[in-house]
Amino acid sequence: MMHWFEGPLAAFDTETTGVDVEQDRIVSAALVAQDTTGGRVRTTRWLVNPGIAVPAGATEIHGLTDDHLQRNGRWPAPVMDEVARSLAESCATGRPLVVMNAPFDLTLLDRELKRHRASSLAGYLADVPLRVVDPRVLDKHLDRYRKGRRTLKDLCELYGIPLDGAHDAAADATASLELVRAICRRFSSRLERLSPAELHTLQTGWHAAQARGLEAWFARSGTPEAVDQAWPLRPRPEVPAAAA
Repeated sequence: MMHWFEGPLAAFDTETTGVDVEQDRIVSAALVAQDTTGGRVRTTRWLVNPGIAVPAGATEIHGLTDDHLQRNGRWPAPVMDEVARSLAESCATGRPLVVMNAPFDLTLLDRELKRHRASSLAGYLADVPLRVVDPRVLDKHLDRYRKGRRTLKDLCELYGIPLDGAHDAAADATASLELVRAICRRFSSRLERLSPAELHTLQTGWHAAQARGLEAWFARSGTPEAVDQAWPLRPRPEVPAAAA
């Protein structure tokens, strides 16, 4: 019997103006889908004119300049609607959604929907079963004592996954999808009996434990820093009540 991780999967990735999910913007996004291991990968891409300047540091990473985005990117409002609808349609089929470091990409999309659509990702996913698989959370839980970094590039090298054109949303999404297949194969004895829905629930606890461990490490290093435990989507910050 074929395991679920060898069957239909989708993967989502974004490139952005920075790493602050509350302030930064999406400049490109991609959703890829594959029906079976080794099958054809179907890719949907979006290019966005974010309406703000793209910092030089971000351009150095993904190669997208202000000029290119202004000439070729679309306005954010319709793009964010299309992205959220595409995710919802994919999830509605029961296809697990692979997102590397899910709290970043999904939270940033949620904030863009708030900014440009006065909406939320939860609104688009109402009554849709969200089953996220995060290769970073999986690897960190299943091989927790391994030393070294766990970026997409590092994990792809470890598991033998090609990563052609890193920091292109479509390339990163495709690599993340293949990475999940590879991780699940390596640890199949611990994962094969879990459904995607059960794995989604488990990752919520695994990520929270990983966040607490990282927070403790920061404290021991003398650089205390809060680490958000929410997964796969961070709640929106509470808005302070207006002064009387």
